[in-house]
Amino acid sequence: MSHRRHVVTRDGCGGIEFEAVNEGYSHGMSMAGILNRVRTNYARGEPRPLGGYLRAMGGYLGLVGAATVVGVARGARLPERFSWSDTLLVSVATHKMTRLLNKSAVTSPLRAPFTRFEGSAGEGEVLESVPSTGNHRHAVGELLTCPFCSGVWLATSLTAGLVLAPRPTRLLTTTMAAVAGSDFLHLAYDAAKSAAAQAGE
Repeated sequence: MSHRRHVVTRDGCGGIEFEAVNEGYSHGMSMAGILNRVRTNYARGEPRPLGGYLRAMGGYLGLVGAATVVGVARGARLPERFSWSDTLLVSVATHKMTRLLNKSAVTSPLRAPFTRFEGSAGEGEVLESVPSTGNHRHAVGELLTCPFCSGVWLATSLTAGLVLAPRPTRLLTTTMAAVAGSDFLHLAYDAAKSAAAQAGE
């Protein structure tokens, strides 16, 4: 079992130095060297853009911070709880908006700088891959092709919208929920037609 510890010492000028004691770490290694080694050990040869992920987290925290500042400036008050209808609308709208942002063929120009087209996925959606090079490009590409990842951003934005601008936000969530409902009805209709055709053969 490997034990890792970081020893903090003071140099002759009163500054602070970090020494890493572990397999693969050398005494007196700089902080940049330690972080680079952590990234290398974590990735195990795979393209894991940790720096890009950190910037993405910073962007998310910036979004939350900006919404908080706007809310305080406008004197917005947080509700004790959201209604079930609002929660349901935000959930369904988030689902639909993530599919539009991450998978729709129509929005592929937004993803093109960070992804590669791989093929059609049917129902107006496409399959895309993320380039393995480029810290920033890789991280943004993953965010733009992963509904589970972008869902956090969109749900946060819609929830903040319910506090800061409830009427236009409800208009948007209702519209997106209606589109999602229409999509499911289309799929159910196609499935029923397919089942009827198979039964008639």
